[in-house]
Amino acid sequence: MKHLCVFISHLLVIFSLCTMITFVEGRKFHSNCKKHHKGYGDSCTSTTNYNIMSFGAKANGISDDSKKLVAAWKAACKVRGGVVLIPSGHKFMIKPVTLQGPCMGHVTLQIDGTLLAPSKIGSWSKSNLYQWVNFKWANNLTIQGSGTVDGQGYNWWNPIKSKHISDIKPTAMRFYASEDVTVRDITIKDSPQVHLKFDNSRGIIVNNINILAPGNSPNTDGIHLQNSRDVEIMHSNIGTGDDCVSIQTGCSNVHIHHITCGPGHGISLGGLGKDKSIACVSDILVENSNIQNTLYGARIKTWQGGIGLVKNVTFSNIQVENVNFPIVINQYYCDKSLCQNQTGSVAIKGVKFDRIIGTYSTQPIHLACSNDIPCTDIDLSDIQLKPSGPLGGSQLQHDLCWNSYGNTKGPLVPSSINYCLKKGRDGSVNQITSSSNELC
Repeated sequence: MKHLCVFISHLLVIFSLCTMITFVEGRKFHSNCKKHHKGYGDSCTSTTNYNIMSFGAKANGISDDSKKLVAAWKAACKVRGGVVLIPSGHKFMIKPVTLQGPCMGHVTLQIDGTLLAPSKIGSWSKSNLYQWVNFKWANNLTIQGSGTVDGQGYNWWNPIKSKHISDIKPTAMRFYASEDVTVRDITIKDSPQVHLKFDNSRGIIVNNINILAPGNSPNTDGIHLQNSRDVEIMHSNIGTGDDCVSIQTGCSNVHIHHITCGPGHGISLGGLGKDKSIACVSDILVENSNIQNTLYGARIKTWQGGIGLVKNVTFSNIQVENVNFPIVINQYYCDKSLCQNQTGSVAIKGVKFDRIIGTYSTQPIHLACSNDIPCTDIDLSDIQLKPSGPLGGSQLQHDLCWNSYGNTKGPLVPSSINYCLKKGRDGSVNQITSSSNELC
């Protein structure tokens, strides 16, 4: 009995010490939160809010605050409903970081200030050039706020300054193997390369964001999707030096709507099938959007020699303004001056261009389908495209339609579009399409 009393006494002492430590630590955090985040309202009343300032961030845009961001993330990741706060009125210089899950519950990254990437190329480690802010296995995540993610990529766009490092340039924000991710309200600008990338992810919502880079900044795609499905991109403004949205192999069930795109290269599927690889893309809907002052509008591009299938793609109710090539299927895609001719191609089936209306500056429609595998089940309906410059201008080209099968439905402007598609198809085309379908 005596030993039992002593044991209980020891337990009570340990419990009291743990309670005291928890109280002191919680009070310490709460005190720092109030001190560094004065005037932020009620956001610091709960210990599930983790202000980067409370972890020692200098917030001067020069000192390296990377470890502080990672520390705040790890703390928020260990609780349910954790919130990482990037307060307004401050700039945080962040070197390449990985914010890794899975976390205890839903996590919010509240960006109201500015995150800055290193502006000097020499400040980047050669072993860490693929991405700047990398989210890995981050499920149930929301990134939101009134702030800016600034890639400061202008030195990377200069070939003379960047050639001594590598051909690889960092993506600003990348999500790998993540589910149920929402990105909303923030601005992402001037990435060295791609601005926002989702790789092997699902359940993605992008809403009301701005992505900005100069029209002459190379390879600065706005949103890049790869091996991802169940994606919705909406109510956003994207203007860069490359594709506003780029959809690569392995993507399905993607809905893009109410997007303003330009400058840039339009909204694209591909390039698919590079180096004879397998490419599978299906169930893509792009609608109710504006594309202006871009090189391309609605585009599908594949490399020669690839295999696979693109199917069930719709571009609908797209307003174009001063777009060089508003409607494009190009199965001879090449990103250099000369590419070797190859047989075979990724098959393209079931593509609809509906209510594409506005102005073009070079060629209204460009359907260059493979000699070996024609494009099938192509629908062109209510296409009304007029030159943005004077009729008969030296840059204007007649529409190009090669080895593409399907149906047209008026109104069609220019009227030559009515003769763009071949009718019917033979059994060999069905066999090829069926074989491609099995691969995917």
